Amino acid sequence: MSKIEVSSIRNVKLKVEIWADIVCPWCYIGKRRFEQALAQFEHSKNIEIEWKSYQLSPNGNPKPGKSIYQSLADKKGWTLDYTKQVHEHVTSQAKEVGLTYNFDDVVVANTFDAHRLMQHSRKRGLGQIAEEHLFKAYFTEGRNIADHQTLIQIGTEIGLESIEVSQMLSGNECSEDVSRDIYEAHQIGVQGVPYFLINETYAVSGAQQPETFLGLLRKAWAG
Repeated sequence: MSKIEVSSIRNVKLKVEIWADIVCPWCYIGKRRFEQALAQFEHSKNIEIEWKSYQLSPNGNPKPGKSIYQSLADKKGWTLDYTKQVHEHVTSQAKEVGLTYNFDDVVVANTFDAHRLMQHSRKRGLGQIAEEHLFKAYFTEGRNIADHQTLIQIGTEIGLESIEVSQMLSGNECSEDVSRDIYEAHQIGVQGVPYFLINETYAVSGAQQPETFLGLLRKAWAG
């Protein structure tokens, strides 16, 4: 995971809100490219980053054992061969920023409860590390991020107590937070993720190159 630390300190000048879905491969790539931009940004210690929930398939109920290739082919109306070509391209883009995507092992899952874990973690100052672990669990480790036991394990890996994660997942805690983020995204016109919003003024969508993010950060800082 990136070692970049962005502090929420008193003289924060820029707030960056990032809408993402954990099963979005470009969101993880976008995260890394944004981190590369932060490493070059002169005022990175004066930035607060807040991850926001978004669902690409909110009503998705994946069939057990169906591969990510078949799931996307069915959703998009693509051939299986074309779908695999698309994933090969994404894998190569991920590799360029140091990420390993193992699509053959991916367990297709609804992300609502995973977002609840992220929201719970965010309230404890662990939102960024939770997002990182969830991305890695899905794309690299082939873990089922809809499974509560898996989410409890991820929670303990980032420093939460297993009992608090279990209790959170067993009820409806943080469900409203997830829904509120998604509603807010729709209200401001988000049509795809990742979506980056700086100080509620400067916005960019997609896994842009680091220089694009860096330029936007500098513009927001000067503005």
